[in-house]
Amino acid sequence: MTIREVPLIIGGEKVRSKSDKWLDVLNPATQEVVARVPIATPEEVKAAVDSAEQAFKSWSQVSLTNRMRIMLNFQQLVREHTQELAELVTLEHGKTLPDAEGEVGRALEAIENACSVTRLQLGEMANNAATGVDTYTLNKPLGVGLGITAFNFPLMLPAFMFPPAVACGNTFVLKPSEQDPSSTIRFVELALEAGIPAGVLNVVHGDAGVVNQLIESDAVKAVSFIGSTAIGTQVYNHAAKHGKRAQAMMGAKNHMVIMPDANKDRAINDLLGSAFGAAGQRCMANPVTILVGEARKWLPEIAERAKLMKVGPGTQRDADLGPVVSPQAKQRILNILNSGVEQGATLLVDGRDCQVEGYPDGNFVGPTMFTDVTTDMDIYTQEIFGPALCVLEAETLDEAIEIINANPNGNGTSLFTSSGWAARKFENDIDVGQVGINVPIPVPVAYFSFTGSRGSKLGDLGPNGKQVVSFWTYTKSVTARWFEPDHQDGSAIHTTISLK
Repeated sequence: MTIREVPLIIGGEKVRSKSDKWLDVLNPATQEVVARVPIATPEEVKAAVDSAEQAFKSWSQVSLTNRMRIMLNFQQLVREHTQELAELVTLEHGKTLPDAEGEVGRALEAIENACSVTRLQLGEMANNAATGVDTYTLNKPLGVGLGITAFNFPLMLPAFMFPPAVACGNTFVLKPSEQDPSSTIRFVELALEAGIPAGVLNVVHGDAGVVNQLIESDAVKAVSFIGSTAIGTQVYNHAAKHGKRAQAMMGAKNHMVIMPDANKDRAINDLLGSAFGAAGQRCMANPVTILVGEARKWLPEIAERAKLMKVGPGTQRDADLGPVVSPQAKQRILNILNSGVEQGATLLVDGRDCQVEGYPDGNFVGPTMFTDVTTDMDIYTQEIFGPALCVLEAETLDEAIEIINANPNGNGTSLFTSSGWAARKFENDIDVGQVGINVPIPVPVAYFSFTGSRGSKLGDLGPNGKQVVSFWTYTKSVTARWFEPDHQDGSAIHTTISLK
């Protein structure tokens, strides 16, 4: 297999980096090197920012309609290249092809929301706010935006960032994960093919030094991050220190509550899919379930169904989950799982020694399930980001709500029930930003905003929906009064601030 060299994209062109530091990109199922990605040089990072800054002068003047038309072209190209994009995701990330195809679909939703910019970027107006005075607002682009994305959704996460930012009239520099960059680069190439002008959208690869240089650039006005809590906190604080608008969508410990009146088969299947899909490498996965009352009797059946889930390479379409992204990720996951046994949890399903025929070097971890879990154990307090499920038990819905609200994270939570009363109580009493009712992964469609909360988020505005336009624009208020050409106001000088 030919090993691809992943390019930078600067000024509308693919650029081979002059860096002397390149990283291998591995197929997680085989450890085969499939690509090499550079750590961009300081000169290349500066060139990307300069290109975006220069392009902003003209791009910010392009009409809403023409920006929308480019987004319409983009979504059509992504739709036509779904299979190609999904195969690149599977090759470097490891998620199953059906899951990767689903990711393309979620990316399309975000692009389609950006196609609504002609509606979302409208200002407000009050005619005769005072006598003869009109007041109106303009939602203006900020300048150069910066996006920093994690490995787990190499298409969807960039789609949460640059399409709305660019549609609002900003220019952009994207720093994707170096672990699976090829699908992101192809995604950006399609955006350029759709008509985004040279310099409006740029891509550099790199480490913390590259990120810091980007954040510290005077031209960068806003920073969007999606990834781990530790790195997200550093990025957010560094951005704030340098006067940037910032948002950081970070780690999670999501809970699913199952009531005894829930549809049993649907609840169990959705629980297992949300806990183990994508090998648990989702910030919206459900790594904790709370079985309430008589639902506790379902525990043996949940464990038996978990044991039947199929682990295999992402190219194997009947596999339920593929490998985790890297050997380092696998070892970190195993260390946390081992701590669960050491700290006294009961291991009902053990996927630690998962072997997949024909793939002896793959980063495979099978479905793993613990019961007798307490909230001070590492398997509960840490984000495992692997195919692991902790089972807690509660007598009542109130007790389950109390457990969830005591957890510092607030990305998402779900309740499975047939009771409208229980559902309404849950959605009102729970202190979590995204709630699912009989929905296991409560990420809303992209014309609603992503509203993770508490320890899972820094910044007051999230991606997608209406909030995304608020994040990528600033509001300019205009108060205007116009006089007749021959108007005479006498000699009085007005020293009050009143407009009447």
